[in-house]
Amino acid sequence: MQNPRLGTRYAKSLIDLSSERGQLETAYADMLYLQDVTKQSRDFLNLLRSPVVKGDTKLKIVTAVTAGNISELTAAFIKLLINKGRESNLPEVITAFIDQYKKVKGIHTVKLTTALPVSDAVKNAIVAQVKNTSDMKNIELETEVDPNIIGGFVLQAGDKMVDASIAHELRDVAKQFENNDFIYKVR
Repeated sequence: MQNPRLGTRYAKSLIDLSSERGQLETAYADMLYLQDVTKQSRDFLNLLRSPVVKGDTKLKIVTAVTAGNISELTAAFIKLLINKGRESNLPEVITAFIDQYKKVKGIHTVKLTTALPVSDAVKNAIVAQVKNTSDMKNIELETEVDPNIIGGFVLQAGDKMVDASIAHELRDVAKQFENNDFIYKVR
């Protein structure tokens, strides 16, 4: 069962501990690695969520999977989660940690959705434009290709969104036709 509040609390404790020890960047890299593992391996997620597999077995498997890829601090943190029976919440902890890290570092995530892949020059131009028109200075651009928008782009930065897609324009035109008072309705 997902528990974002629990994930946030554990992530905050790891942020504080890693900052105190000067290992925040290392812990962030570890969380990115663990996020990649959880996204790529359904079996790993099933292992974490399984009530049948005992904690010591889970610890051995997780240690084998992460050996040499994460720091001692993060390994000890995962061991703590497993000992407390909270290993099923690891994906929420990872997400919360990454979000809190970005907040601490002042990194803003901007999501660009286009119908076709865009070049690096276009990505750089969009990042530059967002920097010039907002107070966001550290920007991480996430791109997504969605052919359903037909053309144009959708740019989302925080709670602001610019929808310059063809699909959006077509929906607007359809609404104008629905609300047109000059078209007589046939009875």
